[in-house]
Amino acid sequence: MRFGDSPESDNFEDRTGQSGGGGMNLGGGLGMILPLVASRFGIVGVLILVLGYCALTQLGGGGGMLGGGSTQSGPSKLDPATSKFMRQVLGSTEQVWSQVFQQAGAKYTPTRLIAYTDYNQSGCGAAQAAMGPFYCPTDKQIYIDPAFFNELSRRFGAPGDFAQAYVIAHEVGHHIQDLEGTLDKAQAAQASSGTAGGNQIQVGVELQADCYAGVWAARSGALEQGDIEEGMRAAEAIGDDMLTKGQVSPDNFTHGTSAQRMEALRRGLSSGNPSSCNYAR
Repeated sequence: MRFGDSPESDNFEDRTGQSGGGGMNLGGGLGMILPLVASRFGIVGVLILVLGYCALTQLGGGGGMLGGGSTQSGPSKLDPATSKFMRQVLGSTEQVWSQVFQQAGAKYTPTRLIAYTDYNQSGCGAAQAAMGPFYCPTDKQIYIDPAFFNELSRRFGAPGDFAQAYVIAHEVGHHIQDLEGTLDKAQAAQASSGTAGGNQIQVGVELQADCYAGVWAARSGALEQGDIEEGMRAAEAIGDDMLTKGQVSPDNFTHGTSAQRMEALRRGLSSGNPSSCNYAR
């Protein structure tokens, strides 16, 4: 991507290299399916966490890009280049969504992005690297361990700056849904749905966030040759079917298949129009 001297967002906090305190707290904020734990805990662990995710969603947990994140450990300070990139991506989303909201006669209230190492505290409970990036609607903030970007490249075969920007833009997409009231409506609908129905609702929420990421990218003016291909590789790599390798029933999918995620991102990129992202209900 080409950001040049684009403004860096002030809504960014670097907590990397700090001790966040506390351990895993499953009382809220697990905005992910956590399918990547299959390699460490086996299929039974995956199914338990899928069900746990649904319950947490109904109680107000945040939405995330995918399950599982960095397996690295130990404090690691964010390097200046990555910090600048994350700030510029966030700044670009603020510019784009401010314009979109203004055109709709509303004012955009930005989210805040917290970069942390290993684990930290969020308004939704403990933030841990193994959870992957997520958005917490309680404190209106995004939590990302930057080591996840290395995992995205090495472990999932999805390198590139747009793949990383897609991660941030997807979580910003959840913030947009929060401002629109979509997350509250989805959680209310899940409360009266069975597990399969609740998961299907969550798939719609995640696909809309993917589509919103595409809308941002299309309007950002920062795309370069090869960026769209990077994004498509990332969307394909983190589909539920790809991550679980056919070991989990589609009824337990919460983020969408690779094909669905690619289509959602492509729809946003092609239209540049958030009204085309009518996945959530």
